[in-house]
Amino acid sequence: MRLELIQQEIRNQKLDGWLFFDHHLRDPLAYRVLGLTVPRTPTRRWYYLIPAQGEPVGLEHRVEPGMIGALPGKKIPYSTWTEQVAGLRQLTAGMRRVAMQYSPMCAIPYVAMVDAGTVELVRSLGLEVVTSAELIQTFEARWTPEALETHLEAGRRVDRVRAEAFALIHERTRNGSLLREVDVKKFVRDSFAKAGLVTDHGPIVGANANASNPHYEPTEEATAPIRSGDFVLLDMWAKLDRPDAVYYDITWTAFCGDTPSDRMRNVFAVVTGARDAAIKRVQEAVAAGQALRGCDVDDAARGYIESHGFGAYFTHRTGHSIGQEVHGNGANMDNFENHDERRVSPWTCFSIEPGVYLPEFGVRSEIDMFIGDREARVTGEIQRELALL
Repeated sequence: MRLELIQQEIRNQKLDGWLFFDHHLRDPLAYRVLGLTVPRTPTRRWYYLIPAQGEPVGLEHRVEPGMIGALPGKKIPYSTWTEQVAGLRQLTAGMRRVAMQYSPMCAIPYVAMVDAGTVELVRSLGLEVVTSAELIQTFEARWTPEALETHLEAGRRVDRVRAEAFALIHERTRNGSLLREVDVKKFVRDSFAKAGLVTDHGPIVGANANASNPHYEPTEEATAPIRSGDFVLLDMWAKLDRPDAVYYDITWTAFCGDTPSDRMRNVFAVVTGARDAAIKRVQEAVAAGQALRGCDVDDAARGYIESHGFGAYFTHRTGHSIGQEVHGNGANMDNFENHDERRVSPWTCFSIEPGVYLPEFGVRSEIDMFIGDREARVTGEIQRELALL
């Protein structure tokens, strides 16, 4: 556990402490931040308080001693519910504001791990409970230089696989051979394995109307053919097959032929314009040293699409945090599904992926952005033109 760094961040946010709680492995974030591996599933509640200054202290049940014994600091035993409340009072003596894995109005569900009753219990001691969302971002979403290198290398490999998948579609649709969405999906997964990449699921391969389903994934039981004259969306994400690697996540679109419709070209231009507006918003804020929230980035992309009359067809957030899971625990670029006021912080990465989903086809253009100490950059290739296959 990085105790000194945790305490520094607690002080930076003007808090008195960070109170961790778990029961039956409900809060995986707590275990990752604390670097804690419990000997078995906790069947009794444990608490662990890291103060802004001084030594941490824990509270654990006498039936399960040593559950948090690997962590530094004194452990207070309890058995009865009255002892539990007294122990919590002792843990938090002299404090006024503590962070917990809680989100007001569940605005950030990714950190809402502590149940409402436990929050009520802590508040009954006279404490103000605030969200740990910014603290979690610091310890969950910030990359190391080594993580960045795994992302960049994954990007080079994924971009090659994407080009190869488009070449396959070009060849099959030009010569009239049978090709299904699921065939392209299998080609991508096989190519990932050969390239030393792994992924949790996917990719999304959608033709025509299926491209308008943001989370569509073809299967052997549900797949459509890809033919000359079709519109195709390819959304793919993967990471290197090694410990601590982080994901790379992109979406490109193509037309199977030489002459896409004016409507296809127009929607592609609107979507990529929104993507570029969001990139510009991020880069200008970082260059100027200005505070930037995830909701601000969403506003930039969404405002562009709305100004071109397609607002009703942009049905998801602009982007998500990226880490060792493709959807990480940092700030999301979101003022649509959730009002994400978390800061866009240095050494974090996120996607920018606006989309317009019409009944007959859908366009999404996705890139990844990494925020360094004084820079914001797109980490891979950027699709500037609709691919003609």
